Amino acid sequence: MNETIVCVVGNVATAPAYRETPAGQSARFRLAVTARYWDREKSVWTDGHTNFFTVWANRQLAVNVAACVEVGQPVVVQGRLKVRTEVRDGQQQWASADIDAVAIGHDLSRGTAVFQRAARPDAPATANRPEPNWETPPGAAGAPDGSTAQRAPEPLAVT
Repeated sequence: MNETIVCVVGNVATAPAYRETPAGQSARFRLAVTARYWDREKSVWTDGHTNFFTVWANRQLAVNVAACVEVGQPVVVQGRLKVRTEVRDGQQQWASADIDAVAIGHDLSRGTAVFQRAARPDAPATANRPEPNWETPPGAAGAPDGSTAQRAPEPLAVT
């Protein structure tokens, strides 16, 4: 209930590591997010600090990430932020920021992508349905031809 949901835009820093476990499929990769700002003195865009996140994907999202996400690609990740701190024997304390991803997609402001629906092996094949006709019929109220004629109400069947 009280979770921190984030939406992060960055570049894939490591190749997705995919594995199948008894609990299901899992994939993870590192995401680099660099802030950019306008330097007024130099009149150029300048890179700021880079944050790194470990992105975790599960089940079908993991399968899809392994199939189409590559190092260097710009992506948008939405999910639950989890910050972990740990102290290892004889070392300093360190922190890790992980995102349990709910959705991952390519950043279309920086390139193009082609979507292909993943096949579900357990779902039965369905026949292609025709596209519905979304056009407003001529003579209907608010029709594009400017007519304001209204249809007579259809009688209701009472049973």
